[in-house]
Amino acid sequence: MSTTSTPLRPARALASEDGEARWFLGSLATVKLTGADTEGQFSLVEMVGAKGDMPPLHVHHTDDETFLLIEGELSFYVGGQVLRGEPGSMLFAPRGIPHAYRVESETARWRVISSPPAFPEFLLEASVPAKTRTLPSEPPTITPDQLTEIASRYGIEVLGPPGSIPS
Repeated sequence: MSTTSTPLRPARALASEDGEARWFLGSLATVKLTGADTEGQFSLVEMVGAKGDMPPLHVHHTDDETFLLIEGELSFYVGGQVLRGEPGSMLFAPRGIPHAYRVESETARWRVISSPPAFPEFLLEASVPAKTRTLPSEPPTITPDQLTEIASRYGIEVLGPPGSIPS
């Protein structure tokens, strides 16, 4: 005899184009799972960026991030190390360690798992809805001060301007 329990949250199946598409800085971000979807365990966001795309050097004080590279090449700057990622690569960026990435190929596509799920909530507030599922022709207007203030609400500390390579 087996017993079946009702899941606390529903199972989900998402196609590649499913999720909330947002223009975040110069990237296209698609929020696949939020903390609400996983009872606060983790989140999943898919990112697409063009060559040279690089967020500011920053540190997450409350969440770990795992990057899974699907297409293209990225350089990761994590805690003083420079690591290269190619399709199939994985990088773990623990909380409390400054990090950034830079797209090295013409374009790249990767997924970010955040645990606990602070990243998508920050992303949703610091981005705009994507009009199309393409890279933005012009990055959304957000000042460095606005980005820093929004990030701080989600335990993220911005340490440098976008595009600067950490020393």
